[in-house]
Amino acid sequence: MENAQKKGSRVGILDELRGFAIICMVVYHAMYDLKYIFGIDVPIFFDGWFDVIRDIFAGLFIFISGTVCRYSSNNIKRGAQCFFIGMIMTFVMPFFSSGTILFGILHFLGVSMMLFGLGQKLFDLLPSWVGIAVSVLLFVLTMNVRMTYSGGQLVPGYFGIPHLFQLHFPIEAYNAGVLFPLGLHDSSFASADYFPMMPWFFLFLAGSYFGIIAKDGRLPKFCYPTHIKWLATVGRYTIWIYVLHQPVIYFIFSLIFH
Repeated sequence: MENAQKKGSRVGILDELRGFAIICMVVYHAMYDLKYIFGIDVPIFFDGWFDVIRDIFAGLFIFISGTVCRYSSNNIKRGAQCFFIGMIMTFVMPFFSSGTILFGILHFLGVSMMLFGLGQKLFDLLPSWVGIAVSVLLFVLTMNVRMTYSGGQLVPGYFGIPHLFQLHFPIEAYNAGVLFPLGLHDSSFASADYFPMMPWFFLFLAGSYFGIIAKDGRLPKFCYPTHIKWLATVGRYTIWIYVLHQPVIYFIFSLIFH
């Protein structure tokens, strides 16, 4: 593989992928608002496959967010700002909908950036490829921490891999009522947007290790130039697009359907 870029070069294709991911998330939220706020049924967008695609795009967005942390000089400050914006969304959301957002993607990204900023020296003890492998493994091991229905009953989630080994969390952790940011909550919990630290932080962390490779100029040279300028521009303003798109969508749909 030819190293065509000097260290610190911005990766154009990551901006484009992040722009694509945020557009997909905006489309999903528009369909969500149509169905659950305005009562317009859009069946194709709520089949099981669409939920899977939503998680793929959200995962891509989270992974790239971890990657770009390597280009920031103050992730703690960025994280605090992002979390603050998320809290504003928490307080504003009930004015637009009957639901609320208790730990959505902005809360998650804010906490993840701050944790990364605080623990970067510790995280960097692992070589980049080892860090990616360990992070992906932890992501897989924590994918099933949330409570699930089995035989008509709610059962605690677990740390492990289905059919190989499972370490179940105590039911008290789910009933505590304060551990929902970790993915541990009972059946009464509800959040219109929910991205708990387990498993998503480990995907964010995998992205941060990938960011070392990207920043060092070790990706294929076609990854660094910008190929679709408008999409890359969208990708550079994802936080503000995420904050503003729901009020804009709500306003437009209100004009059309009310």
